[in-house]
Amino acid sequence: MAKRRPSGDGMVRKRDDGRWEGRIVVGHKKNGDPIFHHDYANTQKELTDKLHQSIERYQDVELTEDSRMTLGEWLDIWLEEYKEGTIRPSTMKSYRQFIDCYIKPQLGHKQMSLITGQDIQRMYRRLKKEGRIHEHTEDGNELSDATVNHIHTMLHGAMKDAVQAHIIPKNPTEGPTAPRPNYKPKRILNEQELDTFMGTIRQDEVWYEFFYTELMTGLRRGEI
Repeated sequence: MAKRRPSGDGMVRKRDDGRWEGRIVVGHKKNGDPIFHHDYANTQKELTDKLHQSIERYQDVELTEDSRMTLGEWLDIWLEEYKEGTIRPSTMKSYRQFIDCYIKPQLGHKQMSLITGQDIQRMYRRLKKEGRIHEHTEDGNELSDATVNHIHTMLHGAMKDAVQAHIIPKNPTEGPTAPRPNYKPKRILNEQELDTFMGTIRQDEVWYEFFYTELMTGLRRGEI
């Protein structure tokens, strides 16, 4: 069997179309064949700069052939093999919605090893500006800061596991920033408003017991 070339070793050539192409070995398939990363540029100097950045990025990295899968494919695997049975069903449902409704339409088609921090940041900006599926009467198509932040938290965990699985060299969500949740201040009923509210619901025995318990105990909606 031929000796494997070390990660980062590669070649540079001028293509027939006049552009420069460079490649480095970033991992190996199960059968031992190398996995290449390619860079292209109009000049040799520009290519050299790109290759230096790539060599630094893939330094001491040994990717598997799973690095060829798309982000959408990885997130489906991640949910099934990494999160199923480890999180609450409601959280699982939210993650599936984040993936199918927001991430896949934006970056689901892109190869995992080619996703950059800039790709992630642009996705967050687009989601914030026009990511809402159903138009809101007040916010239009804007997605809330809280939702984009939750998407970032989930995606960060998925990409962290991808690094551990040798699918990507670094976590591209480390650099980008998601908007901080901007929750509207809660409005507290005063005594007069509370008396009016309780007087109204007292007419219904079931709902009276429900709201009385909630108001007197401070239980959250999910708990009650």
